[in-house]
Amino acid sequence: MPGRRLSWAAVSAFIDECGINVRGGDGGAGCVSFRREMFVPRGGPDGGDGGKGGDVWLVADRNVSSLIAYRDHPHRKATNGVHGKGKKLDGHAGKDVIAHVPVGTVVKDRDGTVLVDLVGDGDRWLAAEGGRGGRGNASFLSNNRRAPSFAEQGEEGQERWLRLELKLVADVALVGYPNVGKSTLIARVSAARPKIADYPFTTLEPNLGVVRVDDSRDFVMADIPGLIEGAAEGRGLGHQFLRHVERARVLVILLDLAMIDGTPPDEQLAVLLHELGAYQPQLLERPRIVVGSRADIEGGVGPRFEDFTDLRISSVTGEGIDLLVYRLADLVEQARRAEPERDGFVVHRPVPEGFRIERDDDGAFRVVGRQAERAVALSDLTNAEAADYARQRLKRLGVEKALARAGVRDGDTVRIAGFEFEYHEDGM
Repeated sequence: MPGRRLSWAAVSAFIDECGINVRGGDGGAGCVSFRREMFVPRGGPDGGDGGKGGDVWLVADRNVSSLIAYRDHPHRKATNGVHGKGKKLDGHAGKDVIAHVPVGTVVKDRDGTVLVDLVGDGDRWLAAEGGRGGRGNASFLSNNRRAPSFAEQGEEGQERWLRLELKLVADVALVGYPNVGKSTLIARVSAARPKIADYPFTTLEPNLGVVRVDDSRDFVMADIPGLIEGAAEGRGLGHQFLRHVERARVLVILLDLAMIDGTPPDEQLAVLLHELGAYQPQLLERPRIVVGSRADIEGGVGPRFEDFTDLRISSVTGEGIDLLVYRLADLVEQARRAEPERDGFVVHRPVPEGFRIERDDDGAFRVVGRQAERAVALSDLTNAEAADYARQRLKRLGVEKALARAGVRDGDTVRIAGFEFEYHEDGM
């Protein structure tokens, strides 16, 4: 409209850490039913099993470059299983949810413990397991139990908050002080178009670009935001920036030949190597090229500089660019050949949990663990048959022995899932 001016706000599309809530679907309940047909007045049990709840999987996908999809929408929930029915009709299982994350995503729990590292395309991890469907009364038929009148409830799906952190997977990482020319270099050799300006910390997020050397060779280059002294201790955004260097096959240490504040190249090199080594000593063993940047600026190169650098470049005039690209391609090729071959993808599943005994504030004993909780997940524990079945199952799991080792005595309160029992030596 005339007289009105439209403005556009730039929104960053790169998010390299976020929280995510995952919840597996609940299992369907088993059914208590008996066969009732004409001329069959006392048919046997025919209650079907409930369906398993859906799982939530995290899958590394090379076509996903950021965690932005989880920043504003962190919840991922699978669907529930369907309850069983009579005539031995089992319920349908819930649908799994596949959450696609970038290759190189590290998954941590809320305490910061690393749970899994999805380093390859297609790698997947079971983030939240769906609840097991409850068994119908037909499943409890035995010689000693001819007409079971109980079934299992569906198990609740697993739910938890996780922390996702992305560590870029690139062949080459550009490392240097702020405003040293990293963004200009990656824009020169690839189709990446990072923000470029003549003030420090122009780049606040990594940029990736594919460098095509010839018809048969290419590699991925990452422009890492500028490092400063103390980055390894977290100064500035040091830890956030440095983690993107970890997976790079080759490092390019970019030194400014005409630093605005007069810092000589040899001091820049000493600081950068110190920060890399302090953050992760193995980075110093990584193949690297030391490059002098902005060689087009008059007076930028002194004779001493040539003693500790591999080559000098100018991203503006193109001096040394082709030589740098071919050297990097050779180093990347060597690094790739040295890596073990990867066949297919890896499926990660959490180690099945057992159970443990805890003490509540009131002195009661609490049995924690899905195995034990499954044993009491029956439709009616006031039913004598159901109570006897639960007791025998807990005994087979070793819960009674574990309680005895924990110091339980006659009359003590024992809690499992949402149930509370009074302990007796001859059985709870």
